[in-house]
Amino acid sequence: MPARILVIQGHPDAGQPHYCHALAQAYAEGAREAGHEVREINIAELDFPILRSKAEWEQGALPPGLAGAQRDISWCQHLVLLFPLWLGDMPALLKAFLEQVARPGFALPRPGEGSIMTKLLAGRSARVVVTMGMPALVYRWYFRAHSVKALERNILGFVGFGPVHESIVGLIEGMSEAERRRWLARLRKLGATAG
Repeated sequence: MPARILVIQGHPDAGQPHYCHALAQAYAEGAREAGHEVREINIAELDFPILRSKAEWEQGALPPGLAGAQRDISWCQHLVLLFPLWLGDMPALLKAFLEQVARPGFALPRPGEGSIMTKLLAGRSARVVVTMGMPALVYRWYFRAHSVKALERNILGFVGFGPVHESIVGLIEGMSEAERRRWLARLRKLGATAG
């Protein structure tokens, strides 16, 4: 059965394509070829301010440029989030995007309007794809994939996404062309299965 898939490109550099872009394209192409409906968001092309206070997050207006992103997140059944690991975490622009769109009333209840356990985006699955310079095994076993686990538990899982799967792509700078092609093929296959 066809799925509604949203691919969010979290690389903050809009100036040139990166391997994150190739991975996102492979996933989207595989999904479309299999008959899934795909929408894409490239956060580097969006214009929005960062949040600076709890009051602004709870009561401020969503920046107009992000209304479409919220509509796409509501629409999707499966979300794919791709980004490079920078200083051990997601880039700041991606974090700012998530803070803006995951506001009370959209991703979780407004204060006094429901339990903290109410997950307004429940019923959606997700895949997180992270590229990095270090070996993926080092990130998984030594660092315990801390930032990806925090994203899965404290953001995606907290608002209702589940299950959340991950693909960790290590040694990006030294990766051979053959290994790059293997990863692109993996993402294309995941897109075909909406996985």
